[in-house]
Amino acid sequence: MHYPPGFEARGEVIQATFPGEHMALNLNDVTRIAHLARLELAEGEAQQTLGQLNNIFALVEKMQAVDTTGIEPLAHPVDQIAEVELRLRDDIVTEQIRREDFQRCAPAVQDGLYLVPKVIE
Repeated sequence: MHYPPGFEARGEVIQATFPGEHMALNLNDVTRIAHLARLELAEGEAQQTLGQLNNIFALVEKMQAVDTTGIEPLAHPVDQIAEVELRLRDDIVTEQIRREDFQRCAPAVQDGLYLVPKVIE
């Protein structure tokens, strides 16, 4: 099967590839992304954001380098160490309808509905 340039198959997953270089942004990329997202970044903020984003990309590259062949994905990390049983309450109605009590202090009520002044002509 053929994949677009810059992508390859790794098992059942198609991942982006970056031949011979690490995935990294430059200051120009950060300011352009900020502009597209309609964010105003000062020069110092853009520099700090650049460092943070490149750290995230470096972490993603480290995680992609780990061979996960034959490892089942987990729905929840605790599944690996313990049997997780969801503790759900019984679906029983415990509340009472007290509409009349709540509407007693309202200035205007009709047929169980609150009446409010008209605001649009």
